[in-house]
Amino acid sequence: MRIEPKVYFANERTFLSWLHFTVVLGGLAMGLLNFGDKISQICALMFTLIAMGVMVYALYTYHWRANKIRNRLDASYDDRWGPSVLCVFLLAAVLVNLFLRTSGKKNL
Repeated sequence: MRIEPKVYFANERTFLSWLHFTVVLGGLAMGLLNFGDKISQICALMFTLIAMGVMVYALYTYHWRANKIRNRLDASYDDRWGPSVLCVFLLAAVLVNLFLRTSGKKNL
């Protein structure tokens, strides 16, 4: 199977896009950590852990696809579960923040 050179760059571009997202999420977490109260610090920890998990996931996916490209495998290169799981984790973090804010526990 012939692999065009642009496929290699598309894989790298996707990897860099995921890393860009993690940098933005990490920046949000740092802002919450530095300028927020205790509830914001809890949410900053959750966002930091999510960003670190996405970084590891992006690296794994990049190497997985690069290996398939290098070996010229005729297989599916798409990812069905990664973005969905990321959205679920981000939604959970925002819902925890909302719950902590509305529950009236100001002394965390």
